[in-house]
Amino acid sequence: MWTKTVTENFASVIHGLNASHLTDLVIQRSKRMILDTLGVGLLGTTTAVFHKVKQYSKQVYNSDSSSTVWGRSDFRLPPLYAAFVNGVAVHAMDFDDTWHPATHPSGAVLPSLIAVSEMLPRKQRLSGLDLLLAFNVGVEVQGRLMRFSNEASNIPKRFHPPAVVGTMGSAAAAAKLLALDQFKCKEALAVAASYAGAPMANAATQTKPLHIGNAARHGLEAAFLASLGLQGNKQILDIESGLGAFYTDYTPRILPTLQSYSWLLDQQDVAFKRFPAHLGMHWVADAVCSLRKRLVDGEGSVPISRIEEVIVKVPDVRYVNRPFPNSEHEARHSFQFTACTALLDGSISVQSFSDQNICRPMLKELLRKTKLEHPSDNKPSFENLYCEVTITLQEGNTLSEHCDTFYGHWRRPLSTEDLKKKFHSNASSVLSVEAAEGIVETVDNLEKVDDCSVLSAFLKGTKPKRYFQNDAYLEKMDIC
Repeated sequence: MWTKTVTENFASVIHGLNASHLTDLVIQRSKRMILDTLGVGLLGTTTAVFHKVKQYSKQVYNSDSSSTVWGRSDFRLPPLYAAFVNGVAVHAMDFDDTWHPATHPSGAVLPSLIAVSEMLPRKQRLSGLDLLLAFNVGVEVQGRLMRFSNEASNIPKRFHPPAVVGTMGSAAAAAKLLALDQFKCKEALAVAASYAGAPMANAATQTKPLHIGNAARHGLEAAFLASLGLQGNKQILDIESGLGAFYTDYTPRILPTLQSYSWLLDQQDVAFKRFPAHLGMHWVADAVCSLRKRLVDGEGSVPISRIEEVIVKVPDVRYVNRPFPNSEHEARHSFQFTACTALLDGSISVQSFSDQNICRPMLKELLRKTKLEHPSDNKPSFENLYCEVTITLQEGNTLSEHCDTFYGHWRRPLSTEDLKKKFHSNASSVLSVEAAEGIVETVDNLEKVDDCSVLSAFLKGTKPKRYFQNDAYLEKMDIC
C-alpha cells in the first residue's frame, strides 16, 4: 500500500485547507496576532535598522510591480523587498508575538501576504477571509514543523527559529494565497528550505531583525519560483538532509486529516509582549516590579545605596546573559538590564532602551550588584521557565518575588483592550489616529472585507474608497 511522504502530505493539506476549516477561536486569535504585528511593524519603521534595509532595497531593486512600505506614502518597493523591509520592521525592536515551541510566527508571514495582496490584478483581488486562511496556514506550518523536534521545544542554541520555520511558513502562506496546486506547494516548501537558517550568534545585534525580513521575502520568493516550475527535493520534510539538517532529533509527522482538521492555534494562544525585548525578559520584569512595590513607598525612588545584592534566578541561556549591555539590541537581550531597569523605573517601555537610559550611572551601579543564578529545575523553555528575584539590603533583610507566568503569556493573555492600546501606541508613531483606527476596524472585521489590500491603504496613511461587504458598516466608517 502506497503511503504519502510527509512532504507530500504537507503539500496536500496546504492545498486542501479552506476557510471552512477555520474555527471561531482560530479566527479571533489570529486577528489579535495580525493587529499586534501591524502595530509593532509600524513602530519598527522608526528604527535605524529599518532605514538601512529600506535604503538597500531601494538601491538594488527596481520593478514595475510595487507594494506598500508600512508607514510610508512617499515610495513603494517591489513585493519581495516590501515583504523584506516590513518583516524587518516587525522584529526591529523584538516586540512581535512569540509562540511555543519558541518562534515568532506572525512577522515571517503577514508582510509577504500583504505584499502579494497588492500585486494582483483588481479582478483577482483577495478577500480578508483569503488573507486569514493563508495567514493561518503559514502559522500552522511553522507550529507543526517545530514539533518535529524536542530540541525545538527549548529556547534555541544554534539556529534562530523564524529563520528556519518562518521561511517555510511564509512559503506555505504565499503558496496558499497564490492558489498554487499541491505539486507546486511541495516545490515551494523545497525551495524555501534552501533559503532557511540563520545562526543565533547574531541575536542582540542589528542583524537579528533581518532574519524575519528574510523569512518573509524568501518564503514569498520560493512560492513565486515554484509557480514558475522551479523544482526541489520532493522529500524535503522527510529526510535528515532536508529540514532535518537544522535539528539533531528531527522526527517528521503527518498533519491531521482535512475531514477533522485541528489547528495548533486552537490549542494554544501566542504571547504578546508589553515591552520590546526578548520574551524571557518579561518574567524578570513582572517579578521585579512586584518586588519593587514592597521596597519603595508610593512614588519614591529605589534606595540603591541600601542594596547589597540582586540575585536573579533564571534559566541558563547564554545569549540573554549580558551583565553590561552596550546597545539597545544587547539591552533587549539582557536579564540583568531588565531587572535593574524595572527596579529603577517600576516599568519597562520603548524609551527604556534609549542610549540615555542605557548609560545611566544609577543603572550601571545596580548592574554591578546584580548576579544571575541558574537553578537546575529552571528549564530554558517558554512553557516552563520561571524567574525569582531576591534583593539583599545592607542591614541584612531580604525581599523575594517569583513569576512563573507574566501578563501577556499564552496562559495569561493580554485583554483585547490592552492589545488595542499597545497597537495604538505603536501605530501612532507613524500614522494618524484615523488611519490607525481604520486598521483596527478592518482587522476586527477582516472576514467581511472583500479586498484585503485595503490594509495597505491604511498602512501608508491613506483612506480606501470601499472595503466592507456590509454597507451599513461603510457608512459607520464614513469612507465612501
